[in-house]
Amino acid sequence: MTDMNANTDTWPRPHRLTVEEYYRMAEVGLLAHDARVELIEGEIIDMAPIGSRHAEVVDRLGKRLHAATGEVATVGVQRPVRLDSRSEPQPDLVLLKPRSYANAHPTPRDVLLLIEVSDSTLRFDRDTKVALYARHGIAEVWLVDLVTPALHVFRHPSNNHYRDVTRIDAPGRIQVTALPGIAVDLTGLFEF
Repeated sequence: MTDMNANTDTWPRPHRLTVEEYYRMAEVGLLAHDARVELIEGEIIDMAPIGSRHAEVVDRLGKRLHAATGEVATVGVQRPVRLDSRSEPQPDLVLLKPRSYANAHPTPRDVLLLIEVSDSTLRFDRDTKVALYARHGIAEVWLVDLVTPALHVFRHPSNNHYRDVTRIDAPGRIQVTALPGIAVDLTGLFEF
């Protein structure tokens, strides 16, 4: 007999994985070691295949970030960022405080700038991931929209959103807020 006093509005509900459970699944072979997945709010999300334009823009951005920042920051390409115990996304690029990350993935306090390059995942990146980054206090996010094309700059996180959102159709030199005096030249980023 069931307990008639149980709150039926909360059941059924999904089981949300922790980052530790996620890694354990990979260790025991439930996830292939080369699986293209990320953990978002306790759910394993398949990542889209990387198209040629997407890969080209990630390469261009990586070179430009290295040129602009030199030794004052570490440039990570598709490096996991542990946001909390249930989320570890893999943004396309991340600009980090310069230190070794050999013993642990970076956390929000290490991130100076986070970049998502989006084509087939534009809606998910904009509506889900950007909100997640805001909730975890990532100070600045660039969403490179390959569909439009445009650069969307998100600054000043507040709860699940950013207070300052700017769309730039033809980006030039863009200041990195966390690194005064350092700007990344994005001129011609969308020229193929």
